[in-house]
Amino acid sequence: MLINRNGVKGLTFVEVAEIVGIGASSIAYYFRRKELLAAACYTGTLDRIEAIVTAALHRATVQARVGAYLDGYIALHAAIRAGDAPPLAILSDMRALDEEVRAPLMEHYSRIFAQVRAFFGVVETEHDRVSHGARALILTEAIYWFPVTLDAYFVEDFARVRTTMIDIFLHGLTPANGLWRSGQVSLGEDAPGGTGGGQDFLRVATRLIGERGYRGASVEKIAAELNVTKGSFYHHNAAKDDVVLACFRRSYAVMAAAQRQADALSGNWLDRLAVTIESLLRVQMAGEWPLLRTTALQTLPPDVREEVLDLSRRVARHFSGMISDGIVDGSIRPVDPEIAGNIIMSSINAATELRVRDRSGAGLDEAVALYAAALAYGLLPSGAAVPAAI
Repeated sequence: MLINRNGVKGLTFVEVAEIVGIGASSIAYYFRRKELLAAACYTGTLDRIEAIVTAALHRATVQARVGAYLDGYIALHAAIRAGDAPPLAILSDMRALDEEVRAPLMEHYSRIFAQVRAFFGVVETEHDRVSHGARALILTEAIYWFPVTLDAYFVEDFARVRTTMIDIFLHGLTPANGLWRSGQVSLGEDAPGGTGGGQDFLRVATRLIGERGYRGASVEKIAAELNVTKGSFYHHNAAKDDVVLACFRRSYAVMAAAQRQADALSGNWLDRLAVTIESLLRVQMAGEWPLLRTTALQTLPPDVREEVLDLSRRVARHFSGMISDGIVDGSIRPVDPEIAGNIIMSSINAATELRVRDRSGAGLDEAVALYAAALAYGLLPSGAAVPAAI
């Protein structure tokens, strides 16, 4: 509970002891450092996730595996909502742990991810590795966003949420005989925060936080990459938390800019949605200045965190509006716009991981196309071809 509210950085033995009703020294007897207590919480969460994934992997078909994975998570969240199961620790702050504590947790997470990737078949070629990995990332990230998605629904509505998500996962957003047309808008130097000395700090901080976590992206490392002093960093930024907030503001401004540019294009709403998504996927996968992932959200104070969440909700609502307009003009399948918008948000958020995990040497165009195809036509490996270029 405390990790989910305050992150590892804000976890203290004193606060844990007050909630549990024992002395802080008693906790210290079992866990010498707060990082070890946090690691135990993460291990418990990973064990529960792995049990769901392992059970789903034994199903005979992709459809059955995806359905079982979703069912297991929904049942668990229903139990958590009812108070019959402890909450899951939000995994995004694992990277804030010291290396010796973090490494076995990341290995555990990677094993679970490999099992989810195996939902989609055996990896026989490098193309399979990228394609299956993209599907696994979209599925996994959408489910990890369940606390956000399900929080808006009564437990009695979870079954409908499940039906809606399965429909989107298996069939995508493009109607039968429809065509997802690849394209992009310009998000270069004219993107929000694109130039200026202070923006250099944001660019490097965003990339380092995404790669190494909040603690791994120290002021020293940020300054070293830019070949400047720590004093120069603090000349532009009052504190590191201010940098994280500025990175989030810039990231959501870029997403909103992509949406506005696509809105102004001609064509149907599926075409505009495709352009928006692929433009943002390129930003994520190119690696030079990706969008800041929500993994950094827990490093912020709760009041500041709410501002970031509000920005995220606004961008998600815009995606939902594009989907609604596409349903009206017939270019997008009739899906739940709000849930589909959240899946798009989580998918874009996770896209940097495909670049990190893929060691095949696949080009940017291929990676973006394969990732977009999973959103366009669904997660089934036998789905439609890679999106066609305009």
